[in-house]
Amino acid sequence: MSKPRFIGHEIFRHSSYGRWHPLRVPRVSTVMDLSRALGWLPSEQFITSPRAKPNALRNWHTPAYLDALQRVEQTQTATDIDRQRHDIGSVTNPVYPEIFSRPATAAGGSILAGELLRDGGVIYNPPGGTHHGMPDRANGFCYLNDPVLAMLSLRHQGVQRIAYVDIDAHHPDGVEEGFGGDPDCLMISTHQAGLWPRTGVLEDDGGGNAFNLPVPRGLNDSEMAFIRDELILPQVQRFAPDAIVLLCGADAVEEDPLSRLSLSNNAHWDVLRGLMGLAPRLLVLGGGGYNPWSVGRLWTGVWGILNGHEAPDHLPSAAEAVLRALRFDGNRRGKNPPEHWFTTLRDAPREGPVRHEVQAGVRYLNARQMRLS
Repeated sequence: MSKPRFIGHEIFRHSSYGRWHPLRVPRVSTVMDLSRALGWLPSEQFITSPRAKPNALRNWHTPAYLDALQRVEQTQTATDIDRQRHDIGSVTNPVYPEIFSRPATAAGGSILAGELLRDGGVIYNPPGGTHHGMPDRANGFCYLNDPVLAMLSLRHQGVQRIAYVDIDAHHPDGVEEGFGGDPDCLMISTHQAGLWPRTGVLEDDGGGNAFNLPVPRGLNDSEMAFIRDELILPQVQRFAPDAIVLLCGADAVEEDPLSRLSLSNNAHWDVLRGLMGLAPRLLVLGGGGYNPWSVGRLWTGVWGILNGHEAPDHLPSAAEAVLRALRFDGNRRGKNPPEHWFTTLRDAPREGPVRHEVQAGVRYLNARQMRLS
């Protein structure tokens, strides 16, 4: 493939987890609309995501769980067994109209991405990134685990060595469940220390192949640049992967309501730039992100970088209109959004000192790798 491909679907425009759930906000549709308003998403680069069939999802998820998800979508009712065994119908994983169709569409895009990347290339699937899903239960807003399914799809195409890099604010416990201990998969995660699911402590090596770096509150751009240059890029280069999967969760930026990190979107974009070209195949997934403006701007910028586009200093009127139409009801950040959320993609950098605990964590992980080499 000569040009990157964008996988999306209209199901994400109106589907919502409920009026007060963090995933009530439009995300993927905003990225599609904003990318088109900027002239960055011609039809030949867009792929409508297929909905994954249960047989494909059984590559990792249990038949009983998939049957339960499909039944609950039809009846819109979860039984006590559904809640107790599969965590379907809980506060975090509620019943909603597309409870199977929506995650199956995101997973279908990730499975398709693995197929399209057989011979190399770049795929962007912003609906993907549901990294908490477990084989037999929903977990942390994630009903299916599309990153695991994407990597299994890559393996099915003969792609063996995979580097999975996750810069979401939350630890990818479901991906570690799926690929922990796999010698041909390198996993690197930066995530806020102590934040749900409270896994991925520094000493957790995921069965020998994971670099888990819990970071302190207030993580700034300078600290993320240090992590990028001293841990992420050197370890990926050392591993020499056949494919890189980057989960680019937007919940690590300062404006997100579910974390207490202080990154600007520049930090995410610079990690992406560093990883590009380190493997013949690159799959970029979405992930977390619960402020519609910060998610839309960050993820649209990702697509621009993948295509070599420079973000304008001031958005054209059509793109500005997309951002001005967004609402963030029920959150204080949505009452008086700053003007730059409407007029730019790029945040002002949020630089600062690189704290000792960040440096010490990186040194620990690198030293552990040296001992094992």
